Amino acid sequence: MKTFHLLTLILTSSLTFASAADKPGTWPIDRLKSESPKFRVVDDSVPVHSIIYEGEPINGEATEVFAFYASPKTLGVAKKDETFPGVVLIHGGGGTAFSDWVWLWAQRGYAAIAMDLSGMRPPAPTFNTDGTKVSDHGHKKELRTRLEKGGLLHGHPQKFGCIGGSVDDDWPYQTVCSVMKAHTLLRSFPGVDPKRTAVTGISWGGYSTCLAASLDNRFKAAVPVYGCGFLHEGESVQKPAIDALNENRDAWVAAYDPSSHLGKCTVPTFWVNGTNDVHYVLDSYAKSYSLVQGPKTFRIEPMMGHSHPAGWKPEEIGAYIDSKLKGGTPLAELSPLTTKDGTVSLTFESETPLKSAELHYTADEGLRSKRKWQSLPATIDGKTISAGGLPKEVNTWLMTVTDERGLMVTSEAAFATSAP
Repeated sequence: MKTFHLLTLILTSSLTFASAADKPGTWPIDRLKSESPKFRVVDDSVPVHSIIYEGEPINGEATEVFAFYASPKTLGVAKKDETFPGVVLIHGGGGTAFSDWVWLWAQRGYAAIAMDLSGMRPPAPTFNTDGTKVSDHGHKKELRTRLEKGGLLHGHPQKFGCIGGSVDDDWPYQTVCSVMKAHTLLRSFPGVDPKRTAVTGISWGGYSTCLAASLDNRFKAAVPVYGCGFLHEGESVQKPAIDALNENRDAWVAAYDPSSHLGKCTVPTFWVNGTNDVHYVLDSYAKSYSLVQGPKTFRIEPMMGHSHPAGWKPEEIGAYIDSKLKGGTPLAELSPLTTKDGTVSLTFESETPLKSAELHYTADEGLRSKRKWQSLPATIDGKTISAGGLPKEVNTWLMTVTDERGLMVTSEAAFATSAP
C-alpha cells in the first residue's frame, strides 16, 4: 500500500472519547464540528481511496467507520494549488459507501466522501486499463465485510427499538455523528475549501440529510432525495414500527424524526422526490419541507423511481450544488402556485430561458403510491406560467418547468385541503 499523501493522521487503538450526548435528540455538535476524527488509510492505490475513521463509542467501546474518498487530486487532474468544494454522500437502506457515487462527484470537480453506516466495508473499487471505473454499485451484499470495530447494523431494531436509555446504541444518533465526523474530516483535507461543502443522501440517507442539515450549519447546500420527516404519520411504511414502540413512540419522534429538527434548518435545500414514493409519502414530504427556514427548491417528479441510482441520477442535483458552491447558473426559481376556477399559475425567475412547462394532477383516492397522475400543457408568457382545465375533483397538483439545459424544477405540491 502506498503512503496516502493527503492523509496524515493515524487511527490507533488507544483512542479517547468525549462522553456521549445526555439524552436522545441531542448531539455533541460543538465537538463534532471542532474535532477532526483520527483515521487510517487502507488503500490509496486507485483514484478512489479507502479510509477508516473513528466513530462514536458504543457502551464505552471504540468504533470505526469505513469511507470512500476521491477528489480532483486523487484523480490526478487537479491544477497546482487548486481548491475545490466538498460533498458528503449518505447512502440509504440496504446501501453502503458507494465508490461509483464518489467517482461521479470527483469527476464533477468535488472532493467527495461516502461512509458506510452499518459497520461494513464494501468491495474495493476497480478500474479498466483506460482509467475508467468499473461500475459496482449493484454488487451483492455478501461481498461486504464486517469491520472489526464496526458500529451498529442498519436495521429496524437499531433505528427504532433503540430508544430509551443511553443514546450510544441509537442508530440515528450514531449516523448523524458519523456524517458530521465525515464532514469535519473532509474539510480538513488539503485542497478542500472548508467554506464550500454540501450534503446529499438517498432514502434513509435523505432522512439523515434532513437531520444533518438541521444540526450542522456549516453546509452551504443540502439535497435530501426521497427522505423526510413525519414518519409516524399517514401512509409512511415506517409508521407501524414507530407505533410498535408504544410508550416510547413519542420519545422516538421527539428525538429522531426529522420533523422535530427541520425547523432549525437554515441551509438552502433542494427537495427531490417522486409523486408516488411509498417510502416517503408526498403528504409527509410537504409537511417536512414547509418547516425549513432556509431557501427551498423542488423537483417532485411524477412517478419517479426509488433506488440509489435513480436517486443520484438527476442532473439537477449537480447543477443545484454547483450554483451554491461553484458559482454555477442556478435552477429556475418558482413562486407558490395560485389556483382559481380551474386555472393554475405561478411566476418565475430564471437565468436560463425556459423551454416547457406542464401541470400535473391526480384526482385518485387511496394510497399515494397507487394514484395515477394526469398532465396538462402550460403556457409561458413573460415571467408567468399558467395552465387551465384543472378538474374540480383533483386533490393534489403541481407544476413542472424545464429550462433549455433540460433541467427541471417544480412548484411545491398543492393539496385540496388547506394544509398538506
